[in-house]
Amino acid sequence: MHPSMFLSSAAHNPCGASLIPRLLKSRTRPSRRVILSIQKATTSPARGATVSSARPSAFYPSQRRPFLQTSTLPPLHFTPNTTATFSTMSSATTFYDFEPVDKKGKAYPLTDLKGKVILVVNTASKCGFTPQFKGLENLYQSVKAKHPEDFLIIGFPCNQFGGQDPGSDDQIQEFCQVNYGVTFPVLGKADVNGDKASPLWTWLKESQPGLLGLKRIKWNFEKFLVSADGKVVGRWASTSKPEGLEETILKEIEKAKKEGTLASAAGAKEGGEQAAQEGETAKLA
Repeated sequence: MHPSMFLSSAAHNPCGASLIPRLLKSRTRPSRRVILSIQKATTSPARGATVSSARPSAFYPSQRRPFLQTSTLPPLHFTPNTTATFSTMSSATTFYDFEPVDKKGKAYPLTDLKGKVILVVNTASKCGFTPQFKGLENLYQSVKAKHPEDFLIIGFPCNQFGGQDPGSDDQIQEFCQVNYGVTFPVLGKADVNGDKASPLWTWLKESQPGLLGLKRIKWNFEKFLVSADGKVVGRWASTSKPEGLEETILKEIEKAKKEGTLASAAGAKEGGEQAAQEGETAKLA
């Protein structure tokens, strides 16, 4: 309320006139806290002291709320855990550097297969493509008849696609033999995708990606062709029938024969050298 209102009312109420000086005094007299602040701010600084011209902190709310300031913690860095995957492949350069397990869980050294052209297949016993076992066996027998020592098919049972190979290794072996007369080796069950994928299958996928560069195995009965010197030279989808691969396999065998990497060619060379050595020994005798 403005003091002039009391001035007008004082004429009618003399008692109110005594309030006017008191009100004026209360509006013009600064508080003791303000006086002390002014005195402190205007006190001459000590010699050598630095006088800041910055405005009081009351004008900078952010300075009174340090928790609103941006954190200065160093950024976090994440390193993908690839050591486990590549440590098993670090020294592998060919197909023969791996040792998968057989149906009994024992090591199956692929180094014993050097010089053979090999078709590798991930199989399943309850899949729509399961009848390809028959086609694979026919392919195996047909190529083997022409090149008995130079070709092999290896099956790897896998339960990762729709759970279509749930049986034990012994049950899978019996199924293949009884229903399709399979004579080529079917090894122990293995994963072909994911963190627990067989190192051999990881290497196969890295060596020969699929359509559009995708490496992942898409379904049962995908096929990889390995040359006589242990390199991946072909990959086919599940829909590719085994019978349609024979011409490609025969060409690969002929190529290896010319290059001298075929198992039978190496055996013949060793046999010839041994025969020649025996002939020289006979002459000396």
